[in-house]
Amino acid sequence: MKLSNDIKLFLKAIPNSYGQVFFSDQRLFAVILMLITFFDLYAGMLGFLSIIITNLTGFMLGFDKKIISKGVFGFNSLLVGLGLGIYFEPDLHLILIIIMGAILTLLIAVSLQGVIGKYALPFLSIPFLLSIWIMTLATREFAALGISERGIYTFNDLYTIGGDPLVRIYEWWNQLQLPRSLRIFFISLGAILFQYNLLSGILLSIGLLLFSRISFALSLIGFYTAYLFYEIIGADISELSYSYIGFNYILTSIAIGGFFIIPSKRSYLWVILLIPIVAMITISLSKVLVVFNLPIYSLPFNLVVLLFLYALKFRLKPSIHLSEVLIQHNSPEKNLYAFHNDVVRFRHHNKVAIKLPFLGTWTISQAHEGEYTHKNEFRHAWDFVITDTENNQFMGSGDHLTDYYCYDKMILAPADGTIEFVLDRIPDNIIGEVNLKDNWGNTLIIKHDDDLYSSLSHLKEGSIKVKEGDAIKEGEEIGRCGNSGRSPYPHLHFQVQETPYIGSVTLEYPISYHILHGKEGFSLKSFEYPKLNDLVSNIERNDLLHNAFHFIPGKRYHFDVMKNSEKTESSWEVNTDPYNNSYIRCHQSGAMAYFINDGNMLYFTHFTGNKKSLLYYFFLASFQVQQGFYQDLFISDRYPLNLIFNQPLLGLQDLVAPFWKFLRSEFECKYDWIDNDMAPSEIRLVSSAQNTLAGTILQKFDFTILINENGIQQLVVKSKDLHIDATCTD
Repeated sequence: MKLSNDIKLFLKAIPNSYGQVFFSDQRLFAVILMLITFFDLYAGMLGFLSIIITNLTGFMLGFDKKIISKGVFGFNSLLVGLGLGIYFEPDLHLILIIIMGAILTLLIAVSLQGVIGKYALPFLSIPFLLSIWIMTLATREFAALGISERGIYTFNDLYTIGGDPLVRIYEWWNQLQLPRSLRIFFISLGAILFQYNLLSGILLSIGLLLFSRISFALSLIGFYTAYLFYEIIGADISELSYSYIGFNYILTSIAIGGFFIIPSKRSYLWVILLIPIVAMITISLSKVLVVFNLPIYSLPFNLVVLLFLYALKFRLKPSIHLSEVLIQHNSPEKNLYAFHNDVVRFRHHNKVAIKLPFLGTWTISQAHEGEYTHKNEFRHAWDFVITDTENNQFMGSGDHLTDYYCYDKMILAPADGTIEFVLDRIPDNIIGEVNLKDNWGNTLIIKHDDDLYSSLSHLKEGSIKVKEGDAIKEGEEIGRCGNSGRSPYPHLHFQVQETPYIGSVTLEYPISYHILHGKEGFSLKSFEYPKLNDLVSNIERNDLLHNAFHFIPGKRYHFDVMKNSEKTESSWEVNTDPYNNSYIRCHQSGAMAYFINDGNMLYFTHFTGNKKSLLYYFFLASFQVQQGFYQDLFISDRYPLNLIFNQPLLGLQDLVAPFWKFLRSEFECKYDWIDNDMAPSEIRLVSSAQNTLAGTILQKFDFTILINENGIQQLVVKSKDLHIDATCTD
């Protein structure tokens, strides 16, 4: 079984080695690139041999086979094989040189991965550059190698491969009457694979367009920015045509504009700013390398991309407008859509979730930028009290501490942490009086993370139940609300800060998931800042909802499905992948719906597979679910466009996605019905998915999810031409 898996990884590495030349892992594009390399039959064969030798050596030396299978080592060797194969006549001597070059390229690549990889930088095509320069200089002393003359007899070579039809196709394409700049663009594109002809460039551009609309657009932007710069400064444009260096501008544009940087207005702007620098480096270093009679190849591309990516790592605060790709999807479009999905939906998920430090519903009597004490460096704080239906904080006359609804109520840990500081000896004030000497009163400070502390003040004397150094869990009782310190009436002062000292400067930090109780009903707030007079509570978990959406690895579901009067079945199983990502898999279709569940919220994050499967409709229907029932609560969200729309419409959106999204796909869920608030046995959620084009509705799905004590009972899907009624039997 292990041998079979190794063979699969090895075979996967071959096409990926071609695709990685353009940062792609798409199989069709890799096949197009491979075919283009065989326009020169012998060079294509030697390039292929280089890939085999490199990947085989990597396997034999015990390098990570999964990394090898991605083609990140093989593509540099491919370029070395193509470069040497184009320049020399094929014979046994050259094959020996190619084998040595492939091994050398691998060793350089692995070493560079260790050196610059620790800075999270790619080694790009530096292994190719170093290896081919070494081989070029060395082979000048090898009298047994012959310089290739195949470029002179191109038609003969083509005739050998495909006969007269191939010769005619090649000749027709190369005689196309095109504007000079466009002709140079196509030749520069083909030169990336050492193919210096129009047909190669045209085929490559078609493949690039199929693989990535953003990459195709950036290739044009990069090249024509350089072309215009050459015109403006009066440089010799013929250099682009005769030295084939135009590919440096194309690769730089794709790398900076959309692959290593999330495609955006800023990334495109930086492409335009950096391309002239690439041009100047190209012109200047060409003068240096000519001394050694060495081509400049892709050196300018490597220098500028690495310098720019490295410089970005020194920014004091990363910007969402010019953001590095953290999880590489090998597609600018996928990087872009995944980034927007992560930024909008999960922008705070790397933060510690700070919850409201109490049970029940409390009112904010003083918020950020408060009326009384929350000023200047202490402005990011909240005061909480409990009020009745008439907005009173107390019953009776309010002359006594016990008249106040919040007095002596439990105060809870807002998140997991360690008790950093405890003060519990300050007496509670008489109503209306304040203790200016002990301003903060009885206080607890909890460390949640490096440079992240919460402070809870004005607690009841003698009520604190923890001591310094104690480890505590979120929701654990830590004290009682009191009236100590500068507090004229009972309330809880709560703030987040960067240092562990009482009276520290406040930190602007949001409250995680909580419910806003408004006049018009309930609304879910996610990592937001409650305002003055808001009535807020933590999500009170409903056991039915929690059990229904608590997907445990190994749990199985079976549905009897009636789809447009046709009976089918659907079986699912919950599992996790090697990276601990949770997903539900459909046995019949192989579709997988990925999700995260933090105990309060269930989010579906990604979907792969059949978009007509029941699992896909469940993915749409329960895209975001909070696990407390609040009557008529609405939740809204947006689906990632690449998971909803198909080609060719999505392809058009891809072209302008960094600037404008004319496609939208919106999710909405309503907590519609519960049979009994105190002891529920059934709950109904209704949701919808609506796809629009420039505001015009293209498609809409309506969903109903019925939940009982056994979990998900029924899923109903309705649209214009579709009706699904699925009942869970397991």
